[in-house]
Amino acid sequence: MSSTFASIRFWASRAALALAVAALALPTAARADDDSDRFGIWESALEGIHGTSGNFTVRNIARASVSGSRIRVRIGNQYGTQSITIRSATIGLQQSVLKPALIPGSLREITFNRGQTSVNIKAGEVVWSDPVSLRVHAQQNMAISLYAPGAQVDDHTFPAPETNPPGCFISAVAGDHTAEVSGASFPSTYVFANDRTPGWHPGEILWLDLIDAKAEIQGAIVALGDSITDGYQVSGGGDRWTDLLSERINELPPEEQKSIVNAGISGNTVSRQPNPYDPTQQCCGAPAPVRLDRDVLSVPGVTDVILLEGTNDLGGDGAWPPSSAAQVIGGIMEIVTRVHAAGLRIVGSTVLPMCNPAGSSREMNRLAVNAFIRNRAESKLDALIDWDAVMKDPADPTRMRAAWMNDCYHPNAIGDRKMADAVDLSIFGLGGD
Repeated sequence: MSSTFASIRFWASRAALALAVAALALPTAARADDDSDRFGIWESALEGIHGTSGNFTVRNIARASVSGSRIRVRIGNQYGTQSITIRSATIGLQQSVLKPALIPGSLREITFNRGQTSVNIKAGEVVWSDPVSLRVHAQQNMAISLYAPGAQVDDHTFPAPETNPPGCFISAVAGDHTAEVSGASFPSTYVFANDRTPGWHPGEILWLDLIDAKAEIQGAIVALGDSITDGYQVSGGGDRWTDLLSERINELPPEEQKSIVNAGISGNTVSRQPNPYDPTQQCCGAPAPVRLDRDVLSVPGVTDVILLEGTNDLGGDGAWPPSSAAQVIGGIMEIVTRVHAAGLRIVGSTVLPMCNPAGSSREMNRLAVNAFIRNRAESKLDALIDWDAVMKDPADPTRMRAAWMNDCYHPNAIGDRKMADAVDLSIFGLGGD
């Protein structure tokens, strides 16, 4: 996690700062579409404000977890302090990974409020686009291009070194290039930095936070978590455990599937204490209970929630001290209660080993939290994924298995595969392998 924290401190230091897809629906208060078969198919939870947009176009890349049509996109200004204007927006299908070009014939204009090509979004709000009559296939990449010069940038900018989505291309040529199919204005240069340098920015998404679609599936699963869910330091083409689990689900008949959307934010916490790694309050998103309504309960068609949080609370080191087991348990209990009140199922997961010495206060707090999570009668969880038991080194249970870890807090690509393979699909009411 040390590299994670270094990146977070970096943000603190610059606090000044073949078929197609489609678009989204009307503002929440005035949706004309029948939402009964509409489900979230992708998410990248926004985390804070980082600067102001220049006169560039951003081409966000997102991957659909299931097949769908009549796609809508949600644009967010959740953390903004002023209104922003999206002047133009389009959606298309990415032709190939790491390239900004679109599949010819897939480009569609995104409109809002029944046909408007631009939209103003007030501070603290989100807007849905109108639906676009296009189709995307499971595990296909969508490209959502937005032009909003001079707007505060509400974003997900905690990059993971991935080649596949999420991520964005930033244009090198000034102006509106949302309608550009060739992608000629968008360099493919790999830019692993939280800035607005033209090129491909892995792990970074600007303004776009959710995509839904019409689909013949059973529901949507929201993964609520921190950097382990976000995919920080997962190598191997963006193979996060959520992506790999989605691929497993895609092996089922389409009508028996559920989508998976990733609401992970690196550095995120589950307790309501000040985030130990976020003195700017713009790095790591609001605590999970605070963002629960927006990032989880508002996802169309959500039926299940996977909760994997607590690492940053318990391992705190920086601006604020670590949280106690009681504080973490309190956050988990609040989320469980509210998810159940919304009529949804929640699956808890144990906190992975963190290299804290046996007998230390941090390790004792982690063990206490895991004991609570495993006690279903006490936690009220509908199901459990015991990733601590899966990932820990039998010779030293305070650490992950060496071959499966990137650093003390983060699995590597092998570890994420082990996590995905350890999930029993029946806990979501889905068929087994």
